[in-house]
Amino acid sequence: MEFMEELETFEATLIDASDIGSLLIRFLFNAIFIWFVIHKLYYPKSQRKDYYFTFAVISVSIFFLIYLLGGVKIKVGFALGLFAIFGIIRYRTESMNVREMTYLFTIIAMTVVNALGVTLSYGELFLTNLIFIVCIRLAENQPWLKHVSEKLVMYDRIDLITPDKREEMMEDLHKRLGVDIKKVEVGAVDFLRDIAMIKVYYDDPHETSNTVNKIMKFPKEG
Repeated sequence: MEFMEELETFEATLIDASDIGSLLIRFLFNAIFIWFVIHKLYYPKSQRKDYYFTFAVISVSIFFLIYLLGGVKIKVGFALGLFAIFGIIRYRTESMNVREMTYLFTIIAMTVVNALGVTLSYGELFLTNLIFIVCIRLAENQPWLKHVSEKLVMYDRIDLITPDKREEMMEDLHKRLGVDIKKVEVGAVDFLRDIAMIKVYYDDPHETSNTVNKIMKFPKEG
């Protein structure tokens, strides 16, 4: 009897070690692809360390959340894990622009696939992650498309904000900003202080990510 109990304990230990090994291998598999997306595709253009940290930690959190809950045969607990994935999108203190939001959804999707795909072979998972990366790479690098950035400017020459003087205003902004102006939109106008809030669209040769505030109104004065 004692021998049988020791044998069962030994087999349970082997099973546990096998489960831990599978968890670590799948985690490293996911971490390598997520690191490539963040470090090689996202970060070179954005240079945002805060989002670098956010994407990496969210991927780790979601992986363990989904992987561990996926093995529990409790529908309520698993649904709670899925709810947390999409609920976390809104758990933030500031707005996120379209590019960062797209990368966040992509990283979440890749992590969920890698964590839940326990019935898939590593070859199938590798191909799936590779397709993700190729699609991102093709979307990010399109030399035939010009990147247009935008900037909010408090403009002091309101004599040039009329439509008939738009070309003259664009030339003035080109000299003062040093960028190739493509389009200008006039927002709020303060005739008491002779200033106007305008949005300037210009060619960005460096293709940097735009994080400008989209509000077209004057800030409140204290």
